[in-house]
Amino acid sequence: MPMLDLLLKNVRVVRPGEEPRDLDIGIRDGKFEVIAEAIQEDSAKVVVDGRGRLAFPGVVDCHQHWGIYNALAEDARSESQACAQGGVTTGITYLRTGHYYLNRSGPYAEVLPVALEATEGNAYIDYGFHVAPILREHIAEIPSIIEDFGVTSFKIFMFYGQHGLHGRSGSQAEFLMIPEDESYDIAHFEFIMRGIQKAREDARFVDIADDISLSLHCETAEIMTAYTKMVEQEGRLKGLEAYHASRPPHSEGLAITIAAYLAYETRLPNINLLHLSSRKALEAAMLMAKTFPHVNFRREVTIGHLLADIDTANGIGAKVNPPIRPREDVEALWEHLLAGHVDWVASDHACCRDEAKFGVPRDDVFLAKSGFGGAEYLLSGLISEGNKRGLSYGRIAELTAANPAKRFGLHTKGTIAEGYDADFCLVDPDASWTVHASDSASTQEFTPFEGFEMSARVTDTFLRGERVLEDGKVVGQPRGQFIRRPSRRD
Repeated sequence: MPMLDLLLKNVRVVRPGEEPRDLDIGIRDGKFEVIAEAIQEDSAKVVVDGRGRLAFPGVVDCHQHWGIYNALAEDARSESQACAQGGVTTGITYLRTGHYYLNRSGPYAEVLPVALEATEGNAYIDYGFHVAPILREHIAEIPSIIEDFGVTSFKIFMFYGQHGLHGRSGSQAEFLMIPEDESYDIAHFEFIMRGIQKAREDARFVDIADDISLSLHCETAEIMTAYTKMVEQEGRLKGLEAYHASRPPHSEGLAITIAAYLAYETRLPNINLLHLSSRKALEAAMLMAKTFPHVNFRREVTIGHLLADIDTANGIGAKVNPPIRPREDVEALWEHLLAGHVDWVASDHACCRDEAKFGVPRDDVFLAKSGFGGAEYLLSGLISEGNKRGLSYGRIAELTAANPAKRFGLHTKGTIAEGYDADFCLVDPDASWTVHASDSASTQEFTPFEGFEMSARVTDTFLRGERVLEDGKVVGQPRGQFIRRPSRRD
C-alpha cells in the first residue's frame, strides 16, 4: 500500500456519541485512511506524537458572520485564524444584501461571485455560506443558488422588517436596500418558505432535499420596539440588563411560534431555530416540535449564551442579538442541552473592532453595535463548562461537529472515520488558562469572556491532514476551500 502522509500516535480519539479510545490516525491525500490500534510508524512519511491528548473532530461552526463589520476578505483571513485557535475547521458564514456585509443589493447571481472572490485564498479553514433572501427576486433565485453555487441553507431575520439591528428602529427599507414596493415581513417570510419547499420538490434536487434547510433568527419586532421604548424612557436599567429587558424572552417565544406555523402551512420540514437564548425560547421550541411532529426542527445555542450572563460578561462588549440573559436563562439552556434538546452549539462569531463596537457615550448599550467574536473559545469553553456538568466528550463531538455537518450537507466532515476529510484538533483536557483578547488571532480587541477561566485548551488543529495550528499558534498559509454543498465522500 502507498505510504501514509501522516500518522498521529498517542492520542485518545473522540468520535460522536462515543467515549475516547486509544487509537492511531493514519492520513493520506487529506482523508482519514485508517483509524486503528498500533499502526506501524514505518508506514508513514511523517509521524506526530499526540502527547496523550484528545483528538476531536474538527469543529463545524455553522453560525458565523464574516464581513459584517470589516471587509469580507480581511475577516476571512483574520477570523479564520481565530477559528483555527478554537479547533474550528469548517465555518459557515451568513450573507445577505443590504447595509453591512458587502453593502450592496441586487441578485445573488451577482453578489455571490463577489463574496467568493473576496474569500478565495484568504481562509485558514474550509467555509461555506448561508444566504438570506431579502428581495422578492431572491426567492426566484433559490434553485440557481443551490445548483450554481452549492449553497443549500437559507436564513430569515424575523425582526429586520421593523426593528433596528442594534436596538433602535430606523428605516428598514434603507437598511436592507429594499425597493419601495417591497417589504421584509411575515408575508415575505412565508413566500421564502414556499420558494425553498418548491426547490426541495424540484426534480433536480429530490436526492438532496434533506440537505436543504431554512434557519431563522426568532425575535418579534413589535415586542422589541415597544419594550425598547419603555426601557429607555424609564432609564432605570443600564448595560446588558437593559438590553435584555428591551428584547424580552417572550419575543423569542412568539417568533418561534409564528415560524413553526408558517413551516406547517408551507409544508417546509427542515427548520433550524438559531441561537435560542432563554428558557422561554427553548420551551416554545419544544412545544412547537410536539405540535408539529412532521417538521424536522433543529435547535441551536451559542457558546456565548452558555458561558456568560448579564452579570459575568465583560461589559457591553457582550451586546448581541438575542441578548445575553440572566443566570437563570443560562442554567435553563444547560438543562435543555443536557436533556438532549439542543442539536448543536455554534459561536455566532461576528468580529466588531473596538472603534466600531462602542458609541459615544461608550457605556450606552443602545449605541453599541451588536455581535462579537467567539469561535476561538467554542470547543474549549464547552469542554470546560461541560465537564463540570457531566457532559460527555462524545456528546460534545456531536454538538460541535457531527450534527451541524449532517444538517448542512457537509457529508465529508464531522467525525474521525475512514474516508472523511482529515479535519481534527488536539485538546489538552487539563490545561488551565485565562481568556485574554490579546491572545486571540481575531482583529477584535476585546472579548466578553475576558478573564474567564478555562480548564481545557485546543493546542493543535489540522485541516485535511495539514496543521494550521501548532502549540496554540497559527502556522502556514491560508489553504481553506469553499465547500459546495452537499459534499459527498468518494
